[in-house]
Amino acid sequence: MKYIEWAGKNFIGMFEAGGEQFMGYMTGIVPLLIVLLTFTYSVISFIGEERVDRAIRYCSKYMILRYSLMPILAVLMLTNPMAYTFGKFVREEEKPAFYDAAVSFVHPVTGLFPYANAGELFVYLGIANGVTKAGFSQSSLAVRYFLVGVVVILMRGIVTEKLTKFMMAREAKKAAA
Repeated sequence: MKYIEWAGKNFIGMFEAGGEQFMGYMTGIVPLLIVLLTFTYSVISFIGEERVDRAIRYCSKYMILRYSLMPILAVLMLTNPMAYTFGKFVREEEKPAFYDAAVSFVHPVTGLFPYANAGELFVYLGIANGVTKAGFSQSSLAVRYFLVGVVVILMRGIVTEKLTKFMMAREAKKAAA
């Protein structure tokens, strides 16, 4: 009987703890996410969607912008998973590299812009909690995570584009033979 009583108490306790955690999110992170999303969409509306569209088309012409600024803007403006639709602005042989860069950036952006990939926020906050307990700044972690992410997406984009073009040329050569 003691085991059943213990299981009943702890079973409901698990849900009570989950409810407390949920209320913490509702009074903490959820309002922050809503305000950040509102700000981003306000900036886009202020600038104008047509101007934003032209800027993205311009960025797609240059490799460095295509794999740095484009994924950053895509993730910040459209969030995960809609960010990948910016791939419509690049040529067919560049799409795998753009996708690689964009998908690689949805994690590093979380510290500074948590709305961009809210599903990853729990992982980031777990890491940040450990960093804070170690005596370091969470904001410093977020900035470093973001900057390293920019370097990584640029490298991944360039390497993936080169590999894609190499493989496409090899396949074209095989088909011609």
